[in-house]
Amino acid sequence: MKKGLFIFLFGIFSSVSALAQETVVKGSVTEAISFEPIPNVTVAIEGTVISVETNDLGEFEFLVEVPLGEQVLTISKSGYFSKRYPIVVNEGQTVNITDMTLSKDVSEADLFTITLTDDELDNDDSGLDNISGLLQSSLDVFQRTAAFEFSSSFFKVRGLNSENGSVLINGIEMNKLYDGRPQWSDWGGLNDVLRNQELTTGLQPSSYNFGGILGTTNMIVRASKYREGGRVTYSSSNRSYTNRVMGSYSSGLLDGGWAYTIMAGRRWGKEGYQDATLYDANSFFASVEKVINEKHSLNFTSIYTPNRRGKSSPNTQEVYDLKDIRYNEYWGWLDGEKKNSRIKEVEEPILMLNHYWDINSKTSLNTNVGYQFGKIGNSRLDYGGGANPSPAYYQLLPSYFLADPDGPDYAGAYEAEQNFMNGGQINWDRILDANLTNSSVGLNGAYVLYEDRNDDKQLSINSILNSEINENIMLNAAITYKDYKSENFGEIIDLLGSSVGYLNVDSFDGFQYDYQNPNRVLGEGDKYRYNYNISSDVISGYAQAQFKYSKVDFYLSGSVTNTTYQRDGLWQNEAYITTDDAGNVLTDNSSGKGEKLSFTGVGAKGGLTYKITGKHLIDFNAGYITQAPSIRNTFSNSRENNNIVDNITEEKITSADISYIFRSPIIKAKLTGYYTKIEDANEISFYYADGLTNANIELNETSAFVQEILQGVDKQHIGGELGIQAQVTPTILLKGVASVGQYTYSNNPDLYLTSSSFEGNGRSDTFTSNLKDYKVAGGPQQAYSIGFEYRDPDYWWFGATANFFSNTYVDVSPLTRTENFYLDSDGLPFNNYDEDVANQLLKQEKFDSYMVVNLTGGKSWKIGDYYIGFFASVNNLLDELYKTGGFEQGRNANYEELLADKSNDKPVFGSKYWYGRGTTYFLNVNFRF
Repeated sequence: MKKGLFIFLFGIFSSVSALAQETVVKGSVTEAISFEPIPNVTVAIEGTVISVETNDLGEFEFLVEVPLGEQVLTISKSGYFSKRYPIVVNEGQTVNITDMTLSKDVSEADLFTITLTDDELDNDDSGLDNISGLLQSSLDVFQRTAAFEFSSSFFKVRGLNSENGSVLINGIEMNKLYDGRPQWSDWGGLNDVLRNQELTTGLQPSSYNFGGILGTTNMIVRASKYREGGRVTYSSSNRSYTNRVMGSYSSGLLDGGWAYTIMAGRRWGKEGYQDATLYDANSFFASVEKVINEKHSLNFTSIYTPNRRGKSSPNTQEVYDLKDIRYNEYWGWLDGEKKNSRIKEVEEPILMLNHYWDINSKTSLNTNVGYQFGKIGNSRLDYGGGANPSPAYYQLLPSYFLADPDGPDYAGAYEAEQNFMNGGQINWDRILDANLTNSSVGLNGAYVLYEDRNDDKQLSINSILNSEINENIMLNAAITYKDYKSENFGEIIDLLGSSVGYLNVDSFDGFQYDYQNPNRVLGEGDKYRYNYNISSDVISGYAQAQFKYSKVDFYLSGSVTNTTYQRDGLWQNEAYITTDDAGNVLTDNSSGKGEKLSFTGVGAKGGLTYKITGKHLIDFNAGYITQAPSIRNTFSNSRENNNIVDNITEEKITSADISYIFRSPIIKAKLTGYYTKIEDANEISFYYADGLTNANIELNETSAFVQEILQGVDKQHIGGELGIQAQVTPTILLKGVASVGQYTYSNNPDLYLTSSSFEGNGRSDTFTSNLKDYKVAGGPQQAYSIGFEYRDPDYWWFGATANFFSNTYVDVSPLTRTENFYLDSDGLPFNNYDEDVANQLLKQEKFDSYMVVNLTGGKSWKIGDYYIGFFASVNNLLDELYKTGGFEQGRNANYEELLADKSNDKPVFGSKYWYGRGTTYFLNVNFRF
């Protein structure tokens, strides 16, 4: 018995002795000025693959065996300057390095991330949807450069639109079901409270969702996660708005487990860089959290950012030459003020409740409920009883008179030129006078200002599970449900002086928009032109396993999603019904519920990181995704009828990338090659077409306002990315970035037209559109940047970059690449058809290459317990003139029409372009307490 007790005590003593002699390396990391702890700092043993991250208190401890002897700790985090700390590790001893410090990279801290979103991404024109995944800007040098240097050229990462990336707030996805894209202005102006983000790029795994091929951004707005204190900011710019004021305050975690964060802001300006582009936006944010106990916490967040802004027009080169790149056709003078006819107004509050449950130290469950509601309105003029009010209407420009079939009318061209140069804006007085005159004799208004409205309501519910099986394996899973209801209608917002009202009838074809209420005269606030609802239900789930080992990290992830859509027309559109002689409706394809569509999407992806050494890594990712088409690309013309796109099916995406990563204390570099194939996509366009000679449609004329449905589109995106930065001295950083891509159509998709002007079944024959090998438009396909930053130890800094762009292409018209282009109405080629000439006419326009130089600088001060920061930037210092995008007008639909137009020095229906801004500035000063 005594012998056994002796052995037991000896074992306990030996264990305690061994524990006492364990080799431990631990410490903490704080911010250099405020000495606040910094979480999620990577602490690595240089020359090895051993690393750990700091916790919420900025503390770390290596749980694996650390090499003995002289070692170097490297500490790094995005948004901070990296540092190296030499240490000596002796066996059986503890190395405790407390309060290692990191200095903020102030070039990133105070301006970017959401500021650029306000500026560049509030524009809803498809040609200006530039930076997909812009919020990933705080990652490596390539992502930062793509966001901050390339954004003014509407560069798209890998040539992909923003619907290919996921944007989340507190784990709830914010991408719109209508088009798949985030509505950036729903949280615009809330810079100070949206800085805490968890980001993944490309196919890399996210802990929140399966994600898209451009990655996932989750903005964390938990009240307890904000640093205690406040910030007041003022900014001035000549880009989108001219002034911005923001104020925010966070309580930190209070006694009793409560925490709150509030913020308010305002951005405003009578016009930005383009003429009459007013900006009027307010921003409000509140987040309250109750930490119930160690396991449970509840957080409520509300976001409300009502905003209005004036749109700017794309223009032909003729218009730019007569005016300048600031010209905007959408406005005119009224009572001494610039009045823009096209205002976008967004008012969509967001409410969310989040429950955080730490089941144990290894497993957590996050359940979220989000509700978003409100309206999006886009105003425009209608002119059912008057002339086209556009000051840049083709019949008012010199090219129209020079293209006179009877020979050039030089006198008319000169008069048109002078009128446009001296005026060239909407004549509001003439519009008001026309309506007043009509009212005086009891006639309906000739003009009206109306708004295209989308009033959406969406309920989102999800649960996200994260579990650390052991130190090597992490499991992630989530299930999500979305219920979406969208009311869509036109609404009269201004009768423009008419006291009688406006007629709810198609003035071109004479059809009743609302057949059950014929010849209805409308007043302000009445619904106009169309009225329908769209409903959608989405249920999805994903599961993911991440494995981390000393030499290899890898992951596997899968998802499944079911999506349903249904249109419910509330009005009978006369163009899409048939009646008997008594006027009774026999068939109706416009009102009532249409076919309920169901799509099943699946996703699978995987990847690995092979750590050759601590400095050299190889990263590979691959995935295959099928997904429902967006609502926008599912219904051929949802405003008028229940028709869906022919042969509608899920889109397919195949994507892969491989990267070589090098990281040392001086140089960080990443070289990536990527490939993406998109198949079975749909694209729908609306325009007025001339020359519909071989479309086999039942109408008397060869011109009509059409819906062009491009179905079964395949695209290929292939290219490479390089980002490299070198800290050549403690104060000088050199950086370089290159993006070289080729984005092309990879098949010849089907195309057909629909129109209310077409008799019979309201559609044309189906064509083949010969788009294969044409370039996909949307920003430069090649972009390069070189630059430097100087950072003084006294917390001031300065930087400059030179950015080069090339291979930007115009968006081609698919209809002119069909047989309708060269076949006459008899089914034979036009008599004067010349294939060589046709090839020249259809050659895709490539824009000139250009260079843009940008400057940035700033300084920060600490005064007692307070901090003052200043930032300034100048974009396009050399005032370079360049095109960022454009599209061919589809009006000249056949060979004879296009040849005649392009034979003129100034085409009547030339391509329309967007130009980049000239020299612009941004100033920012903030006070933190």
